[in-house]
Amino acid sequence: MAALLRVGPDALLRVNDLVFPCRLGRAGRRADKVEGDGATPIGRFPLRTVFYRPDRGEAPAGGLPVRALDPSMGWCDDPADPAYNQPVTLPYRASAETLWRDDDLYDIVVVLGHNDDPVVVGAGSAIFLHVAAADGRPTAGCVALAVADLRRVLALCDENAEIEISP
Repeated sequence: MAALLRVGPDALLRVNDLVFPCRLGRAGRRADKVEGDGATPIGRFPLRTVFYRPDRGEAPAGGLPVRALDPSMGWCDDPADPAYNQPVTLPYRASAETLWRDDDLYDIVVVLGHNDDPVVVGAGSAIFLHVAAADGRPTAGCVALAVADLRRVLALCDENAEIEISP
């Protein structure tokens, strides 16, 4: 099992001796991530929890905690709300991203430990490792892989897995 995923300046994710193309934020990478800037944060972050759509596939293998999504699950992205950058139940009183999406981007979604210990208001929320769009478009600040590659990477992860995103 691997404990470190590395995303280099070439937009390739490396795990041990394996290399996978990935998609990053439409605004590139930033060390000083700000809510809504479209950038992928630079740094080293733990992989917290894997969520998956049980109606669209089996739970991913690997050593990370895994939880099935349901239509009521969301993620608060409102810096003014006390639940900022935390999971919430939908409908929610403030702005929150829906995790049960119509497209396939969150069929498998891994919560990255960015801005969560402690949460800093406005420093970015909902930074995930998830399924890449088939058309190759960038993310809103996350890291995305083809679904088969994401499953392969997760199968190599243990409970101490981290992702390191370089400048």
